[in-house]
Amino acid sequence: MSEQNPTYQDADLLLRIYDMRRETKMRASRDMVNSNFWPKSYEDCKAIGDHGHEQNEAWRQVTSYWEMVYGMAKHGIVHADYWVENNGEGIFVFAKIAPHLAEIRKNGSPTAFQYVEWAATQTEAGKRTFEFLSRMVKARLESQ
Repeated sequence: MSEQNPTYQDADLLLRIYDMRRETKMRASRDMVNSNFWPKSYEDCKAIGDHGHEQNEAWRQVTSYWEMVYGMAKHGIVHADYWVENNGEGIFVFAKIAPHLAEIRKNGSPTAFQYVEWAATQTEAGKRTFEFLSRMVKARLESQ
């Protein structure tokens, strides 16, 4: 992880990543995951992970996108805190599944959500964002 200030290249790549988020299909997938997916249990996470689930395509698109985005920071391609400060949405998705992560990994892929978890727990910006969003997600789930 770079200890230097963000560079022009960091900003340029960030803007390209943002453009990808605006693509029509990606926007619809993000809307579905962000607005409609509120897992109360591991079973909810497991269900959306089933290829037969009507929202599975959107789920795979969004989660693989955020893994790719945060993987760039984890591997030092971009300035990690700058990257996370400007890409908090992936941590929002992670906050929804984090309570079920151990079961997701045990019953699926042991590396599931490895980069978004890293961003949420190992970067200063991610820690702050994850703490805030976890409280928000918990309150929303308790109110349902």
